Amino acid sequence: MRIAVMKFSHETVTFLPSDTTIDDFTYPGSPARGAALLAHEPRSYVGGFVKVAREFPDVELIGIESPLDSKRGTGSGWITNEAFEHFVARMVEELREQGPFDGAYLSLHGAMGVRGVPRPEAELARRVREVLGPDARIAATFDPHGNEDEEFLRHADMAFTVKFYPHYDSYLQGERAARMLVRAIRGDYAPAHVTLKVPVISPTVLQWTGASPWMDLIQRAMVWEAREPDTYVNVFFGFPWSDVPDVGITIQVLTNGKPELAQSIADDMAQFAWRQREALLNTAKVHRISEGVALARQAVADGAFPVVLADHSDRSGAATWLLREIIAQDCADTLVATVMDEDAVKALLAKGVKPGDAFDMAIGGRFDESAGEPVRVQGTVVQISEGLRRGAGQSWIAIRFGRNNLLILSPRLVQIIELSELRERGLEPSDFRIIAIKSRVHFRRGFHDTGFAPTILLVEPDQPFLGTVRLEALPYEHVTLGDYYPYGNPDFS
Repeated sequence: MRIAVMKFSHETVTFLPSDTTIDDFTYPGSPARGAALLAHEPRSYVGGFVKVAREFPDVELIGIESPLDSKRGTGSGWITNEAFEHFVARMVEELREQGPFDGAYLSLHGAMGVRGVPRPEAELARRVREVLGPDARIAATFDPHGNEDEEFLRHADMAFTVKFYPHYDSYLQGERAARMLVRAIRGDYAPAHVTLKVPVISPTVLQWTGASPWMDLIQRAMVWEAREPDTYVNVFFGFPWSDVPDVGITIQVLTNGKPELAQSIADDMAQFAWRQREALLNTAKVHRISEGVALARQAVADGAFPVVLADHSDRSGAATWLLREIIAQDCADTLVATVMDEDAVKALLAKGVKPGDAFDMAIGGRFDESAGEPVRVQGTVVQISEGLRRGAGQSWIAIRFGRNNLLILSPRLVQIIELSELRERGLEPSDFRIIAIKSRVHFRRGFHDTGFAPTILLVEPDQPFLGTVRLEALPYEHVTLGDYYPYGNPDFS
């Protein structure tokens, strides 16, 4: 049993001004193929798939050359058509050379945005199907923030989507994909699936599954999976920062040869989501930055610290709005992790900056309007740490300023998710009373679920910039907001 393993995953913020190019996916280690691809992300989708697939003695896995994650993560815009065609052509060519195959596994995201390709994941599945033929089986894993409709499963057989946000179960979904793909190849599983779109669009910061009704929606999916053997229920929350035609909530149901059951469950899930539409959009309080910083100071005074100030809206990483307000309100014992300024990091490293050197620079901003203006910071360099992220060197430069505050400069957008990400760099989070980060919900893994931070405040600038919860301010070209709740009155009878 020969199974091809491929990966092409990107969460595209199409409103950012910089396109994602071939170069962004090309660095030491990427693209990857063979054993290197199979060893990629051992604690996530591919790792789970490989682990279970190798438990079957008659399965041979072939890692097809695939681009790994973009160097810039989600801090980049549209994938160029040239980049998409370049990598997909190489994948398809290797499939032909290495074939024949009994099946293929695709590690995808679902919110990829490619110039000129409305549904890139479905297009990739279509081209893989052309090579493998009608009898092979194709399974994929997805992020819950995918924008998908029925088109993907016209060409593939199965999809398995992460249920929790933060993304706790990516390894589990990889395991599921392997097990069910092998069963389908053997003829023990006959995929019957139904996909339904629910016309609700929501900012990702509201989609935390640690609170109702998102928690209830996922629980309902899991109950259906428990009640009906061989049934899998996917809930795509949607990713509104990709200006593509299939945004919004999607329900997918997969059964073993029972299309009527799949339809019944999909109807139930979709109607439940629709009934909860108002509550789904009222799950979190988002403060303006000035208000959030003032509340953080009050929480410190009340002893309810450490405080997390999470700027959910900064999609480039270069935004200075929160840093500016921290300085303006004279905060103390505050960690700002991080502000992206690749040029500043490169310039400092080029001149041989070292701990103890005086620092006086205007940093951040400049990227686009949503990033604001550069902010001048005066202080002392206290640390230069090296690290690797997505195969590209990531030097962090720490500057002490003000009343025992610490600013981290990074060359890329960084979402601090786990406390270990700071501790591995020699920074102890408990040394600070306020921790200002750039994150939506992912940070709750380390700061909320562990009980570390008694106070969590979500903030965004006064203006409805790129990552705002006020989606009506975004310049959509391929999405008509009036087709979605709460911006119109769509018929979902």
